[in-house]
Amino acid sequence: MTSNTLLPVDRQAVTDRSRGAGEPEWLTELRLKGLELAGELELPRLEKTRIDRWNWTSIGLPGEVKRAAGNEGTAELSALLPSEEHRGNALVQRGSAVVHRELADEWKAKGVIFTDLETAAHEHAELVRPYLMKAVAAGEHRLTALHAALWNGGIFLYVPKNVAVEVPLYASFVADAAESVLAPHVLIVAEEGSSVSYVEQYQSSGTTDGEQVVPTVAEVYAASGAHVRYASIHNLGPAVIDVAYRRAVLERDARMEWVVGEMNAGNGISDTTTLLNGNGSSADAKVICVGDGEQRLNLVTRNVHVGKATESDMSMRAVVREAATAIVGGITKIEKGATGANGQQAEKVLMLSPSARGDANPILLIDEDDVKAGHAASVGQVNPEQIFYLMSRGLSREEAERLVIYGFLAPVVAEIPIPELEKQFRQLVERKLGQ
Repeated sequence: MTSNTLLPVDRQAVTDRSRGAGEPEWLTELRLKGLELAGELELPRLEKTRIDRWNWTSIGLPGEVKRAAGNEGTAELSALLPSEEHRGNALVQRGSAVVHRELADEWKAKGVIFTDLETAAHEHAELVRPYLMKAVAAGEHRLTALHAALWNGGIFLYVPKNVAVEVPLYASFVADAAESVLAPHVLIVAEEGSSVSYVEQYQSSGTTDGEQVVPTVAEVYAASGAHVRYASIHNLGPAVIDVAYRRAVLERDARMEWVVGEMNAGNGISDTTTLLNGNGSSADAKVICVGDGEQRLNLVTRNVHVGKATESDMSMRAVVREAATAIVGGITKIEKGATGANGQQAEKVLMLSPSARGDANPILLIDEDDVKAGHAASVGQVNPEQIFYLMSRGLSREEAERLVIYGFLAPVVAEIPIPELEKQFRQLVERKLGQ
């Protein structure tokens, strides 16, 4: 226990900010409980990554909370969205300020809610309170506790029963000046038989200065027969520590699809977990990262089978160059009683330089007999035979290596549901690989 931990803020500061923003009393209490736990809990312990040596001192309170009204925007808004076409179903948060939020009337008429979480806590408390910080508990470790106390802005997405949202809903989160803390919380509630695609992008603005920590949490609740597709691209700057905890809870016959691209320039932690609680539920997770310089990256994907006849698949890819390190872990847990479950996973790491380090850790934890489970893992360099074959067809070595790398990452890149964002993601890959 670390009862004497020096916290970045005190109880009075959290209380003043929460009440100054007009938050309901239950939310103020939730924040204060998180702060109390943060003083008692340790940092999470990760496989082969010493995060206690990282600089966590910049986690603190954001400035004054600002919320956009209706379709209000900024002069730079167009540059923060994949295209003007998506402006009508988008939210943009810059630091602690939500500078744009808009949802088409078509979806409002069907009862869909898409707004920032702080607004939702005021206007839709009956929908927010039963779910907030339940899938990712504040008491897991110090980082989740601090997030519970300090989160700002974020997303609340609610899809009513049997409503199919046919266009992707988009969110852009921008890390701005160090004094403007970015710590969004994403909460998605998909009712029975509904479906939705949600796409988010994290990026740093050109005005970012000083070291920052961006602690983010996403909670997804999919009721019976619901289908949620969640795509997330992180492209934060070298002075930013990115912390992303994502968790989905599935009921009977629900389906969850994750598409995650970790393209940050600084150190990062990523934990993507799906709880397949309902019979017949299914999950698919595709996660990639590209590391360079002296980055330290630790990515975990976890599928927990509780219900009967559940299915999960995960595919993780990491490319590391220069002196970067990537630890990639996949965990399939099949609980006692989860008969008929089928859990598959594959982790692959591609190293592009002698100083790069990668590790793939597949784990199967099985407490039931009548199940199927499998895993595959590989760590290595670019196959010289593939390069030789492509060069024999007239390509240069650089062109051949680029094709091999793109082929390695293609299973994830192709799943991004917005074409403009997919193109932007490919450009990020090229930049990270120095091509």
